Amino acid sequence: MSPTPLSRWPPLLTIVVTTLFSSTTALAQPNVLFISLDDLNDWVGCLGGHPQAKTPNLDRLAASGVLFDNAHCAAPACNPSRTAIMTGLSPHRSGLYQNGQKMREVLPEAELIPAYFSRHGYWSGGSGKILHYFIDARSWDQYYPAKATENPFPPHLPWGKRPKSLPRGGPWQYSETDWHAFDVGDDEFGGDAKVAAWVSGKLTEKQEKPFFLACGIYRPHEPWFVPKKYFDLFPLEDVALPPGYKEDDLDDLPPAGKRRGPNRYFAHIRRHGQWKRAVQAYLASIAYADAMLGRVIDTLEKSPHRDNTIVIMWSDHGWHLGEKQHWQKYTAWRAATRVPLIIRVPPGVVGLPKGTRPGGTCSRPVNLLSLFPTLTELCGLPAKADNDGPSLVRLLENPKADWAHVSLTHVNQAGTFSLSTEGWRYIRYAEGGEELYDTTADPYEWTNLAENREHSKTLAGLRALAPTTFAPLVRPRVGSLPRLSWRRADKTPPPASRPDGPSFDVVFINERKTPVKLSWVNREGESKLYGTIAAGKRRRQRTRPGAVWQITDQTDQPLGHFIVGDRSARAVVPGKKR
Repeated sequence: MSPTPLSRWPPLLTIVVTTLFSSTTALAQPNVLFISLDDLNDWVGCLGGHPQAKTPNLDRLAASGVLFDNAHCAAPACNPSRTAIMTGLSPHRSGLYQNGQKMREVLPEAELIPAYFSRHGYWSGGSGKILHYFIDARSWDQYYPAKATENPFPPHLPWGKRPKSLPRGGPWQYSETDWHAFDVGDDEFGGDAKVAAWVSGKLTEKQEKPFFLACGIYRPHEPWFVPKKYFDLFPLEDVALPPGYKEDDLDDLPPAGKRRGPNRYFAHIRRHGQWKRAVQAYLASIAYADAMLGRVIDTLEKSPHRDNTIVIMWSDHGWHLGEKQHWQKYTAWRAATRVPLIIRVPPGVVGLPKGTRPGGTCSRPVNLLSLFPTLTELCGLPAKADNDGPSLVRLLENPKADWAHVSLTHVNQAGTFSLSTEGWRYIRYAEGGEELYDTTADPYEWTNLAENREHSKTLAGLRALAPTTFAPLVRPRVGSLPRLSWRRADKTPPPASRPDGPSFDVVFINERKTPVKLSWVNREGESKLYGTIAAGKRRRQRTRPGAVWQITDQTDQPLGHFIVGDRSARAVVPGKKR
């Protein structure tokens, strides 16, 4: 007999008694299927974020479990969000707030979910992006690609000449901000299709131990390159722009909010007439990711593990497509912090014997930090003492249960955060300034009520719920920073600087046995001396994308130059042998 489809998940009282008794051991130690979709906001059918989103597999999964429609990330960036999920430690306790930090530099001894489960009798495996561009081999029993490579990405179709659709606006622009429809099938396209195939293969195998199996689907992360058939679902002439966009949405923000709103990406995309095409590409990438999710869920439904596997689906953070004049993530607004979260628990699980009721929706404010303690409770494992989030098991049992917790999202520095309750959102900036939103009446956060006396008591109450201490940002080790290309001097002078974008640090390292001079090449191509770097020493310099820094010897003879990219880096002046 074929397995019951998700849309017809049987009510609790009709579960066949013999099934429960014949698999008592497996249900007492349930499996876990842990699925991530990268950079997915609320443009999901069951969340209603965009009227044209096509996510049938996400929707049917939500219909079979509990959908959390007020779930938020711990940080609106891949690295701090995923680190918080996998360690159970909040950014404001760990000091890991940014993508440029290294998890194992900040938290060298932290035990991740898969390692914790393996230590307690599970087999832990995974594929695709679960952490931020590395695997952390020591935390897994098996991975695809091989964990020793520390590269979580399977092969994909060669992209060919780039950019495909959006010209680069300058060194400030992330090179992956681009989109294209490839006229190939899913399997030929590779990438996430290979992740789904590997995970599906594991689901069909007989396991001697209960398993923790992670599936990291990369889309809709940039570049928005997916097979053409997904673009065809959204004819360009019919594509609707983001419903949360409002042209004057920055007018009532504090200065810190106004600085975080507009960025060059959105202006650049509009200048090239690509806004609608970008929305189409994001919708297409979501549809593709949903299809890969469907492959995995379909395999689970046909597998021997169907009735003893907990399914958790999450995204690491949301995404702006013009809301607040912003593109990408990295903000405290709901567009960047709110994420889809779906949990399905079968009956008979030690931590929730009745399982989840199909079709439940929970609007309590929850955070992805809660995934670690939720899983340990559901699986009957000892609670991990340093987990920061509360377990969600109470809400899985009753989505309308009393809930005394708020959800905190920390943004790229100590003291900048958003706080979510049921119906309200509070934002505070470390440099000063606050925002307050009534999300029941104003789901797109168009009207900042922080200066409205009528809401002063609400504001005071939310302030009182905010943390009072924040771990300082742990600066990355110099050796872990990306390395700028050294451009050895020739007969042509270095180019003029074209600074464009926010400032950050570059660390200049002099490997020569003699001192060198560091000069900035201005917009007119003239060199301005900034200082001397002694032999074997370093200098940390604030700079911007597109800046050109020239290196000369003590007699002012040019040795070479560096062109700054879009992020902090190290600039190594090589010794004479290079």
